[in-house]
Amino acid sequence: GNIYWTDHGFNLIEVARLNGSFRYVVISQGLDQPRSVAVHPEKGYLFWTEWGQTPCIGRARLDGSEKVVLVSLGIAWPNGISIDYEENKLYWCDARTDKIERIDLESGGNREIVLSGSNVDMFSVAVFGAYIYWSDR
Repeated sequence: GNIYWTDHGFNLIEVARLNGSFRYVVISQGLDQPRSVAVHPEKGYLFWTEWGQTPCIGRARLDGSEKVVLVSLGIAWPNGISIDYEENKLYWCDARTDKIERIDLESGGNREIVLSGSNVDMFSVAVFGAYIYWSDR
């Protein structure tokens, strides 16, 4: 198995084997403050949230190829990201808009607000079955 992570200091997304071997940079170009990553091994997708100058939700192949921006409007500080494998949905939480939203992970369409709070600094989100879990910093 592999593990993926973001390096905020160098604006990279990296991957390595679970034992730390075969470490390499997956994406180094076009990133500005990446925050969180989620991986869909079966579909071969890597998703990430990005704060930076142009906040967005991105998707690429596990090797970093075929980068696309799925969401770039109406987001500010997208933090955590999670995949609903059964429903093929991608969830994220935004610390500035105080929302949890979701989209179809293939097309990026059918954007929906799942939860909207006020003065909630949403830090991470996880989806399991019919439940959504989030943390508040």
